[in-house]
Amino acid sequence: MNYTAHIEAILFVASKPMRIASIAKIVQISAEEVHTILEQLHDVYEARSAGIALAQSGDMVQLVTAPACVELVSQFQEKELTGELTKAQLETLTVIAYQQPITRPELEDIRGVNSSVILRTLLLRGLIVESQSPQDIFPVYELSIDALRGLGITAVTDLPEYEALHKHPHLSNDVKHVASGEEPSGELS
Repeated sequence: MNYTAHIEAILFVASKPMRIASIAKIVQISAEEVHTILEQLHDVYEARSAGIALAQSGDMVQLVTAPACVELVSQFQEKELTGELTKAQLETLTVIAYQQPITRPELEDIRGVNSSVILRTLLLRGLIVESQSPQDIFPVYELSIDALRGLGITAVTDLPEYEALHKHPHLSNDVKHVASGEEPSGELS
């Protein structure tokens, strides 16, 4: 197994600091092995002058923007936080609204594409909130109060056709399968 790729993918998907013990549990290797792999990843990113870096504080680790790219990324994010939402951002926001609470893997299964940048932008714009319960590996996303206010509603249940879309069999089955680690059926109901 390529544990390095697994750890890198988990850190990429998490988009927030993770405990080394949590990573070890997910990948099913020892914390010492995770430490070794993290040191190797750190060295690889530095040797390549990569746009990402590995930040570590105590037993917490996260993929972050490399120091040399911080200013450019800040400019990019500033542009992303102003103006209208893109079609992809609106689609993501809609899926979150009708399927919340939803994890990133569940969202990406429904959308069929990586949603990390869009989630980060929606978080920065204050349109969604992220939380994590002790039993979840991944954080869950929900609409924020600001998003509800912007839509002119007080609860997601006020959205058009909320009940039908929230409980749609295709979406419910796929989300349930992803949450349990199974492959979704891919069949439309």
